[in-house]
Amino acid sequence: MSENTIYQSSTQIQLISRPAGWPSAENFRTVSVPLDDLGENQVRVANEFISVDPYMRGRMSSAKSYVPPFELGETMDGSAVGRVIASRSGSLPVGTLVLHQLGWRDIAQGEASMFRAVPELPAASPSLYLGILGMTGLTAYVGLTEIGAVAAGDTVFISGAAGAVGTAAGQIARLLGANRVIGSAGSDEKVSLLKEKYGFDAALNYKTAPVREQLPELVREGVDVFFDNVGGAHLEAAVDVMNTHGRLAICGAISQYNATEQPKGPDNLTNFITRSLTMRGFTLNHHLHRAGEFNERMTEWFAAGKVAYDETVVDGIDNAVDAFLGMMRGANTGKMVVRTGLRDTG
Repeated sequence: MSENTIYQSSTQIQLISRPAGWPSAENFRTVSVPLDDLGENQVRVANEFISVDPYMRGRMSSAKSYVPPFELGETMDGSAVGRVIASRSGSLPVGTLVLHQLGWRDIAQGEASMFRAVPELPAASPSLYLGILGMTGLTAYVGLTEIGAVAAGDTVFISGAAGAVGTAAGQIARLLGANRVIGSAGSDEKVSLLKEKYGFDAALNYKTAPVREQLPELVREGVDVFFDNVGGAHLEAAVDVMNTHGRLAICGAISQYNATEQPKGPDNLTNFITRSLTMRGFTLNHHLHRAGEFNERMTEWFAAGKVAYDETVVDGIDNAVDAFLGMMRGANTGKMVVRTGLRDTG
């Protein structure tokens, strides 16, 4: 199929102003971008699913971070999975399923080296490459192995446990030998899901009472590893209950991403001295050497039916901003993805 006869434009989402506090729809615009004819070794890909993730909020700020900020007036990027619909590359023929970083658009085009072919998933949606089988799962794995060093018999507490990384982390912690896994979530329904579907021993709803009041009742034996996606009050509560030589793996701080004032730090940092605690933040780009190991182990766990997952799917590229804003407010259970939905070409 010629690239001259299919999809000559791409619907794309751009950042047009930097949010102050919570982002809103006014910070974005949707545009139609004409596509050039393919050059040598280039491919055109119809995205099937794109990912919206908490880290993207940081990229909407101009502050220095571990990844460059999104440029104003330019199309944003992020993880996506799609299928080659036109190709001038011998390595990626039409029909190949590919994973790449040209999200926030329905049609992606570029050098073949920007796209990685991935196996078909006969009994599952390719969107899992954006979640439990992809960077989401790898993030949880790295945080628990390389940072938190989960060992047999440990008690593990996970904040934001009903999100994509949290649900993966709870299950992986158990598979690595944790004795007890406790989580936090933002509704009674999510608390029930953690216990009934994901095998958490206990969970708390952080909206019903302060985490600092609820957590000690659930972890009378203390916590050995804390995997933090939330920060703030969750971090302070965890420091209260950490056991001697406890490890804190700091993956995210979503409770503070939209703050307009400098948040206060924990009031119990002397526990790091008296209990010989270790806290380490991490970003995945420094740990990609663990990807092969993760892929091998996760493929085995997934094939054996040892891993459950949830997805919250929003339909239509035009609704990508709504999906992102909803995810930031906790509207998702498990991984939030956008099913792009290709336009009728007539």
